[in-house]
Amino acid sequence: MRLRRTALVVPALLALAASACAPVDEEENDAASDPAATGTAAAEACATENLPLVTDGQLTVGTDSPAYEPWFVDDDPTNGEGFESAVAYAVADRLGFATDQVEWLTVPFNSSYKPGAKDFDFDINQISISAKRAEVVDFSDGYYSAAQAVIALKGSAAAEATSIEDLKGLQLAAQIGTTSLTAITDVIQPDSEPDKLEDTNQAKQKLLNGQVDAILADLPTAFYISAVEIPKSTIVGQFQPETGETEEFGMLFEKGSALVPCVNEALASLREDGTLDQIEQQWLSDVVDVPTLQ
Repeated sequence: MRLRRTALVVPALLALAASACAPVDEEENDAASDPAATGTAAAEACATENLPLVTDGQLTVGTDSPAYEPWFVDDDPTNGEGFESAVAYAVADRLGFATDQVEWLTVPFNSSYKPGAKDFDFDINQISISAKRAEVVDFSDGYYSAAQAVIALKGSAAAEATSIEDLKGLQLAAQIGTTSLTAITDVIQPDSEPDKLEDTNQAKQKLLNGQVDAILADLPTAFYISAVEIPKSTIVGQFQPETGETEEFGMLFEKGSALVPCVNEALASLREDGTLDQIEQQWLSDVVDVPTLQ
């Protein structure tokens, strides 16, 4: 706020005193204190026609390519199959958009959380909510909590690990910019520099080639890798990446986006009526029989 010149201070104080003695407009006062009025204003802001969108009448959603299972199916976000595709369309529905009003945009994972203007309304791509990222982008409330999982080939020395300490001597790998890589460097703190790869496909290939001992991914992805993509692999164990705190995935927005509270409202309704839980049960494997690494 700019400072006024000294000559203006006395008139300003007199004006303030006069206003303090003036009668208050009852209608204005009631509107300011009425929760119903506040709720009405919020509802109006989140009405479909009033949403702040990149393209009028269209919800533009970003995600990476390839889009991996079980988050997406057949590398096709538009089909509504896979956990994140289904969640995106459910949120779109609550915001008032039909399926054909949702447009998908390819956004590389590592560029999604860079500062600056975005050409999408939100991005959904297993992006962990973090204070550092939140300095330059905004996040919705979390829509899924995930642990990190360690994947190794069956019968290998890495597959016998039962603790974080057992992982320190291994050659590990994960995708650049992911919580999996952060979990390696900050939690496991291995003796040798981990392999930092452009995508999960490279990590899987290095594991198959015997170039790394184990790779890290979020637990649902690890289930799919071990069950479908690398059947001769096994999930060694799981752990939370930040001192036991739950890691949450959130939808990512341009910093200051007025769309965030509306998406949070949609997520809250999906959670309250059980829809979000139903989508999770349909597309994500239950976290059972996977030992926790301490």
